Amino acid sequence: MTELQPWPRIAVVGAGAVGGYFGGLLARAGAPVIMIGRPPFVEAVKKNGLFLDTVPFQESVPVEASAEITAVRGAEVALFCVKTTDNVATAQAIAPLLSNGALVLSMQNGVDNVEQIRAAAGIDALPSVVYVAASVHEPGRVKHVGRGDLVVGPRNEKTERVAALFSRANVPCKISDNIEGELWTKLVWNCALNAISALGHAKYGKIAASADAWKVVETAVYEVLAVAKAANIQPPGLEDPKTALAGALKIATQMAEALSSTAQDMNRGKPTEIDSLNGYVSRRGAELGVATPVNHALYALVKLAEGRS
Repeated sequence: MTELQPWPRIAVVGAGAVGGYFGGLLARAGAPVIMIGRPPFVEAVKKNGLFLDTVPFQESVPVEASAEITAVRGAEVALFCVKTTDNVATAQAIAPLLSNGALVLSMQNGVDNVEQIRAAAGIDALPSVVYVAASVHEPGRVKHVGRGDLVVGPRNEKTERVAALFSRANVPCKISDNIEGELWTKLVWNCALNAISALGHAKYGKIAASADAWKVVETAVYEVLAVAKAANIQPPGLEDPKTALAGALKIATQMAEALSSTAQDMNRGKPTEIDSLNGYVSRRGAELGVATPVNHALYALVKLAEGRS
């Protein structure tokens, strides 16, 4: 029987729903994890542990927590889970604190985070695609209602280490040699559902059940695929637009009780990541000469609703 290697020290930078869920599962499996989050989160976790209310189990997990970014010092793996709006400031803050050889994994929405992180602070972060329906309704408690798997790539020593790390915590983690395409696949789903969920105050299941809403989803999906094609990017499995639309319906059905992260941010009065989603497609489409009126409309309406137009 092969003896397991010691766990690496892991820092979750931005312990919200995504960081709380995946970092919590790593801690539950025995990894030394420190979660860096806001003071109410830190206070709750120090007092009661991190409560994971997941589909298969409900459990309080003891884990270290800090409100100070300096807590990333000494980490061998950093899960970069902040909102895309915080990329530059956070990357610049952690860069001088990271150990030599530390792995930084971007676990964020959008397709250009690693480029932003590298440009801001010279950190060679690894991209990942995150599929999980999770939310934080009160500090220190993560509610999970669907999925919980990752895609990393391309295959190399670093991504194999990451996949092995998560697999050890029973988190499905696939390695893809078309990671850019995988990121765009997730972008398709985000652009299809996030803004509509936010603007319509609707869970995914309600969107799937509305014929009128689904017409908006359909057009948004086809626009994203047209921009991807113009950029010579092939989201795997989405060669046929009808297949892509069926995939969006599957996501909406699998996560019927989920409210999009964009909707959650708007409900809390926080800035959304719409610039990295429908806004990114709108800008990229303009650069490539591809019309994206529905994605631009969704982007503009979310910006208006959050008061940042």
